[in-house]
Amino acid sequence: MRIRIFLISLALLAVPASAQLSLPRTDLPPPLGGVIDPLTGELLDEIDDRARSVAHQAMRLAEQRLNRIDRLIRGNRDIIDLDARGAPARKGELLLVDPVYAQVEAAKALGFTVLGTERLDSLELQVVRLGASGDLSLKAAQALLENALPAATITADNLHFQSGAVSSAAMMAAGASAQITTPVGVIDGAPGKSVEVDAVRGFAQGAPYPSNHGSAVASLLHYAGARKIRVADVYGTDKAGGNSLAVAKAMGWLVGNGSKVINISLVGPRNALVERAIARAQSRGVAVVAAVGNDGPAAPPAFPASYDNVIAVTAVDRKNRALIEAGRALHLDYASPGADIYARDAKGNRMKLRGTSFASPLVAARLAAAMEVGGNWRTRLDKEARDLGKKGPDPVYGRGLLCETCRPRN
Repeated sequence: MRIRIFLISLALLAVPASAQLSLPRTDLPPPLGGVIDPLTGELLDEIDDRARSVAHQAMRLAEQRLNRIDRLIRGNRDIIDLDARGAPARKGELLLVDPVYAQVEAAKALGFTVLGTERLDSLELQVVRLGASGDLSLKAAQALLENALPAATITADNLHFQSGAVSSAAMMAAGASAQITTPVGVIDGAPGKSVEVDAVRGFAQGAPYPSNHGSAVASLLHYAGARKIRVADVYGTDKAGGNSLAVAKAMGWLVGNGSKVINISLVGPRNALVERAIARAQSRGVAVVAAVGNDGPAAPPAFPASYDNVIAVTAVDRKNRALIEAGRALHLDYASPGADIYARDAKGNRMKLRGTSFASPLVAARLAAAMEVGGNWRTRLDKEARDLGKKGPDPVYGRGLLCETCRPRN
């Protein structure tokens, strides 16, 4: 019973505020004889049905997420494993973040091998890749190393997943917002040749390799006015693409090349390396924008959207209703169009989109435009955002809707 109550409560939180406003007023006197007004009863039934429907959808999305992870592991047992928290990561490999010499030597004494050292100079970050013994699962190897080195920052090389989908081809009307020259970086798959970007660099096996998701994100940025776009491909053809080390290296490259805004339309578990890389980028004046994902409100909080000071973005449909599949983060900043919009795929075709992945670059473009004007970009975005739902910031729409007028349509 407690689980059912929790799911219904969770579902009500996911229902757009426009629906919640239909609740009957509680400050009015009851009908004569204490009998519920038939119209009020029908309304309560309708709301209860909607809550049950949303709760069912949330449970279904959560189940789909677990099934996707299970299929991923089963199909790639040679390169992907589960870490100590049950999150997918590169098999047999752990990362020491900013270690001291003694920690590396202690790891070697435990039987770990040093696979390599990565220095991300623009972030002043160093990562040592450790290989675990072949007879240890990733979970066991992580527990062994963490117990032996409690003061070290140790993490698995967790995978991140794109949070959006493209569907049928369709033409998109020409046009774009005013040109924005603030450099914007993208961590995703590579765009196709038809998408205008300044530079592309690969951080995974087979990268850069054109992807529909990366093409859509980059083309949406361009449509919304961004004219200096750099893309870091963290997927390529690697079955363990989107890993944390690739994301951190991509962050370092983008920061080192002058990106002032970085869009990450990916979701994954909390990861110490990615968290530190983002914090180092932020300390250099870079703003990071991330999607909350599409696994529904019952899914764990999305990262990197949930890291401190990352601009977390959700999505709305053409009627400005929050997407039912929108995930959650530990905080929510803004909403933007993420359904019934169009962009280019890897072959240059116009594709219909749905997902928080595609709301995030629209917010990133508006943030870049606010930076270009100067002053406090947060104040400018808050003034630009249209309040939806409950008055003021809320957990469904954040601080309001951005980029409503730059919605690409067919």
